[in-house]
Amino acid sequence: MQKVLVVEDELPLNQQLTDLLENAGYQAMGVTDGGTAFLAFQDFEPDLVLLDVMLPNKTGIEVCREIRAVSGVPIIMLTAKAEDEDVVDGLEAGADDYILKPMPSFKVLQARIEARLRPLRQPEFTEIILGPLVIDVLGHEVRRDGVRVALTPLEFNLLQTLAEAPKQVFKREDLLKKVWGYHYDADTRLVNVHVQRLRSKIEDDPDNPKIVVTERGVGYKAGQF
Repeated sequence: MQKVLVVEDELPLNQQLTDLLENAGYQAMGVTDGGTAFLAFQDFEPDLVLLDVMLPNKTGIEVCREIRAVSGVPIIMLTAKAEDEDVVDGLEAGADDYILKPMPSFKVLQARIEARLRPLRQPEFTEIILGPLVIDVLGHEVRRDGVRVALTPLEFNLLQTLAEAPKQVFKREDLLKKVWGYHYDADTRLVNVHVQRLRSKIEDDPDNPKIVVTERGVGYKAGQF
């Protein structure tokens, strides 16, 4: 049974989410305080975290950074703030996705959770060489000059998607479908911020990328080497 940690300070919403998740077949645990969230994460060892941005004692952004320092577990931020800066802060801290509160429906949330917990697709290649990178698809590992690069599962999936089709330019909407599992219009900031995070880990100069290249007005593609 897959486990979901719910970090939400509004007690009625926290209880509602944990009940709905358990009814949907997950094991759920609720936490209402940012100060104890990371300890709960370590004890519960969840497969996914639902993380509110505004929490007492420690913000969701801070908790997200703590989790990301030790784990690539999927994190979906819950936020009542739709402003660019608030959303981007959460994504830059390492969140995979975000949902605005009040949530449109539990079905939407469940679909996002299922997309993040979906088993890895069957690879077309066992290993891909992309410039200085060796992408071990079966081992789910990226090495640069023999040194392992720490990527989250979503970042790995994003890089793999681009590397498997080196001549294809992917629109941001296409990457949302292939990497995030969206099948409807959604916020393309998800793609932009995660590309920036990926570049910060794999590029010599993230401001002058050679591995993940921007095709202006279209989207992104793998660099040609």
